[in-house]
Amino acid sequence: MDYRHELKYVVTEKEMALLENRIRGLVSLDVHAEEAGMYRIRSLYFDDYYNSCYLENETGTDPREKFRIRIYNGDKGRINLELKCKEHGMTRKLSCILTEDQCRTLMAGRLLPMNGNDPPLLKKLNLLMRTRFLRPRVIVEYDRVPFADKLGNTRITLDRNITSSDAPLRFLEAELPRRPILAAGRHILEVKYDEFLPDYIYQNLQLADLRQTAFSKYYLCRRYSLKGVLL
Repeated sequence: MDYRHELKYVVTEKEMALLENRIRGLVSLDVHAEEAGMYRIRSLYFDDYYNSCYLENETGTDPREKFRIRIYNGDKGRINLELKCKEHGMTRKLSCILTEDQCRTLMAGRLLPMNGNDPPLLKKLNLLMRTRFLRPRVIVEYDRVPFADKLGNTRITLDRNITSSDAPLRFLEAELPRRPILAAGRHILEVKYDEFLPDYIYQNLQLADLRQTAFSKYYLCRRYSLKGVLL
């Protein structure tokens, strides 16, 4: 399937620990997790002059799209440009590889020189930067414990220490100024799958107070950035 189900939950530290303990007995860690069993994700999100991505997220516009650049564990050797699309409550992600030079050009809000061999995704971003003045707006960073199961192409992620930064030009630096966007002891559980969620996983994700939410890391981080402007 091109589009996948994506369920999100805000959980407490106690709920996160309980769920992680249950999941570890059922599903294997993602192969890309380091020995510590987790990795750090840093994403640089784009929005246009009118903050359309932010406002579409706020109003629940369907369909909607967001461009971002993503790195893992601060590794500048693999930089991904991604387009996340949401439609009818389902999501899909398109991606291509960026060089460090390309990334730094985009971080600065500058257009890239295009040729016939460039990936369509990069061409689309370049076009939107030219026509809608799409520019890098906010950095989102967090620690992720990822689990993956072949049945249903299921992926369960536990995201902690969610922070934001308004310093796009420092995206590739080892350290940058960040601020937390959730109250202490609050984290995010995400469950993604194709056509079905295996029953043994579903049953072990059930907690009395667990409620699905339309939480968006990007939206909340931008909300902090735009406080006093849009709010």
